[in-house]
Amino acid sequence: MRYATRVDFTGQPIYVGLDVHKKSWAVSIYTEHCEHKTFTQPPETEVLVSYLRRHFPGASYQAVYEAGYSGFWVHDRLQAQGVRCLVVNPGDVPTKHKERTTKTDRVDCRKLARGLRSGELAGIYVPSRGKLEDRNLLRTRHGMVRKQTRCKNQIKSILRFYGIDVPEREYWSKRFLAWLDTVQMERATGDAALRAHLEELSHLRRIIGELNVAVRSLSRTEAYGANVQLLKTIPGISTLGAMTLLTELCDIGRFKDLDHLASFVGLIPKVEASGETEHQGPITRRRNRVLRWILIEATWVAVAKDPALLMSFDRLSRRMRKTKAIVHMARKLLSRIRYVLKNQTPYVPMTV
Repeated sequence: MRYATRVDFTGQPIYVGLDVHKKSWAVSIYTEHCEHKTFTQPPETEVLVSYLRRHFPGASYQAVYEAGYSGFWVHDRLQAQGVRCLVVNPGDVPTKHKERTTKTDRVDCRKLARGLRSGELAGIYVPSRGKLEDRNLLRTRHGMVRKQTRCKNQIKSILRFYGIDVPEREYWSKRFLAWLDTVQMERATGDAALRAHLEELSHLRRIIGELNVAVRSLSRTEAYGANVQLLKTIPGISTLGAMTLLTELCDIGRFKDLDHLASFVGLIPKVEASGETEHQGPITRRRNRVLRWILIEATWVAVAKDPALLMSFDRLSRRMRKTKAIVHMARKLLSRIRYVLKNQTPYVPMTV
């Protein structure tokens, strides 16, 4: 006689490593003591969750994947279906030399599952969907401004290449743009090329104007309005700068101190130490690209308006290049930003 027994994994953890791609996912499943299976499945969370519940009923499911093009939707859907999920920075995943030289999807998902089981992986902060969309608005505007700068440089290059004299020193004023519309090349082909760049510039200016309106509207909402006004009390911080800071940082409380915040932004030096020798190099390449850029730009304005910052900047400039001194000042400005947001109090410039 055959007796059917129900498998029960209640209380037991199951670890899942995912290598996420557009058309398929590589999945590696580990129990506390062994590797269960490594396989490929369609890119659907429902397929994975169904497999886990069918083979490991009652277990505690934990999954991990590397941050990348897929964003955080996989994380959100797995969390909603009862699977605890981590998203990790690819550079923080412990990797053996063999795993570097033989890199496949199966190797990567096994590496992630083992790291999750051993507790070596720390997940990155995952913002809500709303915060991500707000951040994307600011990043889209930043990208459009970069495209506009490229387009302007292309137009200036055409003018210089053909020796066309510019009637005024200040580029991109209304008068200059009106003059550009009157420029005629010798042949229709050259004129068509110039008109294409001018049309692109006009299109980008319109898009950036619309994005500016959207950013200003967002800055007046309940979610951002109070913090924007607080940040604007700090010299060098505009509405656009405040919105960039708020959408990139999301929650200032997730940084336990200034060192962790500065590390996230990328305002810490690269350190190499061995024995009794320690060398501090330039600032780390690991950073939030948008935050570090806007902080440096804001600091140049702040040192001209804040007497305390100006005094510190002058003192540092006597013993190092100004471009290096401004990085030190950016950290001081970041400290002021953290204080204002954590204490919800306006910044009052110090007198010297």
